[in-house]
Amino acid sequence: VTSLALADGMFHSVITGKTYKFYDIIFKVREHFESKFYANPIKPHYFYRNTHEGKYRIKNTFHFQKDTNLINATIQKYDRVPVDTLLVGTGDTYDIPALFYKVRTIDFDSVELGVKQPISFAIDDDVYNFYYIFIGKEVKKIKGLGTFNTLKFSVRLIAGSVFTGKDEMTIWVTDDENKVPLLFESPILV
Repeated sequence: VTSLALADGMFHSVITGKTYKFYDIIFKVREHFESKFYANPIKPHYFYRNTHEGKYRIKNTFHFQKDTNLINATIQKYDRVPVDTLLVGTGDTYDIPALFYKVRTIDFDSVELGVKQPISFAIDDDVYNFYYIFIGKEVKKIKGLGTFNTLKFSVRLIAGSVFTGKDEMTIWVTDDENKVPLLFESPILV
């Protein structure tokens, strides 16, 4: 994850992800997410996604309209012709990187443990309304990084080529003001 504050009151965040080399033999994943969003309050402006999951490939380009809940989206699956569409979100719909930053502003001392908290985000050709659950605090050893005081979450995953839609991803972030994402664990379809 890399982020840069822009002069116009926005942040520019880039997230990349990949499977460990050993698992590339079984199922290779490469993810690239890029987001520009307003800092105060956190509202998305631009989102780009380039994903390779096994044989599945997709690109998203979103432009969020600041004063409406509309999202101008361009979706390209595989090497097909890109398709333009208009998505309708809510006042609290985010792209994935902006959502991570939004979560950083939440006071988790006031969030009830084990209770579903609603979240809305846009990806591909849809807006998803789902939830996260704050599991609690945990001291977590992260391979190659060290041991951290963390906040632990469970997030319902969306059915697709990688996830069944019945599973949840577990996420650990640092238990400090930065809430830096440290580890994501989830089952995948193989």
